[in-house]
Amino acid sequence: MKAVRFHEFGSSEVLRYEDVARPVPGTGQVLVRVAATSFNPVDDHIRAGVLAEMIPITLPYVPGIDLAGTVAELGADVTGLAAGDRIVAMLPLDSAGGAAEYVLAPAESLTPAPRTIELVDAAALPLTGLAAWQTAFDLAELKPGQTVLVNGAGGAVGSLVVQLAVDAGAHVTAVDAPQHADRLRGYGAARVVGPLDLAAGPAAVGGPFQAVVNHVRVSPEELAQLTRYVADGGVAASTAGPIPEDPARGVRSASLWVRSDGAQLSELVAKVDAGKLRLHIADHRPVAELAAVHEDAGAGRLPGKTVVLAP
Repeated sequence: MKAVRFHEFGSSEVLRYEDVARPVPGTGQVLVRVAATSFNPVDDHIRAGVLAEMIPITLPYVPGIDLAGTVAELGADVTGLAAGDRIVAMLPLDSAGGAAEYVLAPAESLTPAPRTIELVDAAALPLTGLAAWQTAFDLAELKPGQTVLVNGAGGAVGSLVVQLAVDAGAHVTAVDAPQHADRLRGYGAARVVGPLDLAAGPAAVGGPFQAVVNHVRVSPEELAQLTRYVADGGVAASTAGPIPEDPARGVRSASLWVRSDGAQLSELVAKVDAGKLRLHIADHRPVAELAAVHEDAGAGRLPGKTVVLAP
């Protein structure tokens, strides 16, 4: 079968499109015929080796944490699945492999794919959806009626946080560049504003807020200014570096390390099928071009969430 692998850490040039042996499922594993994976920034970090201590991997390594596909073969002791089932999954970070014709996945990581969108587009959901869910509910603990500021609301994760927060009954102020404004209003954001002028302070955007969710990579000094945007007793949740706490005001902070969670992914799939969660996909690229996708991402040329189509 065909797959993209890297045999050593480095730039996008280490990615090779090559022939590899088709894997055989072991106990508790499922062989999946891949329809698509998608690019996530963590794919770039793993390939470059900057996460080698946090995420030990075995080389050669097939990138691609997101998975959408169909069940091809079941390993021993796997129940509740059948050949041909359409599934999605967030693959384990240390043994990912969606950039291939076939991939092995732990049975417990698989969730039935959304029925209302194309299977390839469902590859845009797992990692970003779980990151959004865990940020909104596990870290920020959003509740109906709360005021929420989402900084970087137009990105892949931020767009889903906005929709999850609106669906949960929160009042959302979405912050991003003007080109995202109409889409964010369409998601139900109560207020949409351009990039934050941190010097202007929270009152300039209707704050402070009971929860601040940040997806924008800025300097530690700028992250520290975001603490002012959190109301007394509120929470700052970030996927892009820690926001300092303010114990005197009861402001707590939490940072995300996304994890695979089949139950949460099932909830996300249900929201997609109910029309409460829309995926914003900027591009589809063939897996043979994955090195170019990584190169474009590193150069800031990737237009947004990019689905990578299997051979």
